[in-house]
Amino acid sequence: MKLIHYFLVSIVTLNSFAQETPQPFLEDIISQFPNVRDLAISPNGHEVMFTAQSVMGNLSVIITVSKQGDSWGLPKVASFSGKYFDLEPFYSHDGLKLYFVSTRPLNQTSLEPKDFDIWVVERKSLTAEWSKPKNMGRPINTEHGEFYPSIAKNGNFYFTRDNPTLNRKDDVYVSVLKEGQYQAPIALPDTINTESYEYNAFIAPDESYLIFGGYNRSDGLGSGDLYISYQTETGWSEAKNLGNAINSNKMDYCPFVKDHVLYFTSKRDLTIDKPKAVLDYDALLEELWKYDNGSSRVYRINFETLKN
Repeated sequence: MKLIHYFLVSIVTLNSFAQETPQPFLEDIISQFPNVRDLAISPNGHEVMFTAQSVMGNLSVIITVSKQGDSWGLPKVASFSGKYFDLEPFYSHDGLKLYFVSTRPLNQTSLEPKDFDIWVVERKSLTAEWSKPKNMGRPINTEHGEFYPSIAKNGNFYFTRDNPTLNRKDDVYVSVLKEGQYQAPIALPDTINTESYEYNAFIAPDESYLIFGGYNRSDGLGSGDLYISYQTETGWSEAKNLGNAINSNKMDYCPFVKDHVLYFTSKRDLTIDKPKAVLDYDALLEELWKYDNGSSRVYRINFETLKN
């Protein structure tokens, strides 16, 4: 099935993405925060988690929003967040675990923040409270920075690692789950990773494709773009830029796919710099606070355009 899927989508040109434009997601909620990034939706679709950050990004907290009937309720700080620098949540496929990234100390007796590690909280049911966070430990976490967890249905664990000893920037890694134990992570091949930054990788549940961020590539449209690579019989295909309907001339990152919809974060800026008429006070505020004003915002687009 993976091979069939690959041939179906590999014949698509980048023009396929021009059929739609990204739309704001949870606009009224997300607009309340200076910057929002890295969205995660629970498997049953009843919860959303995202990271809210300060203007300069020095404060970072995970926010949760639950569905109430057909509408979304009020946002609140996740029970395990609010004190430390937290970001990048990802639900397990049964919704009973949530993985996230934090610089929090390893234990309550230490006040010293650690480098970026991946942590996990658990709950006994979909309506139960989350447990206290637990550091995933080795082989996932090291003395280097680990980011952006994403897990295939077979348990294989994809994430970003910053290992300066390799004289490279961030790379995407995978730790294979074998007999209930995570194996030593390995970097994905050069069809995905380069000497520059690769980050924020979302793995398809069946591992048929990987969407990730690439920084300042030769085919890039902005500072950071989203790319896609497909799993084939010979390994991961050469990564392709997702095109200008998704990628802007600013930073585009943090992909997440659910129910054939691609969600992602963008700093796209469509504020006008040459008004056709003099802006009065109300018009100025409207322009300054529009959704696509250069702040980090979450967008969505139909991922099925890949298959047309």
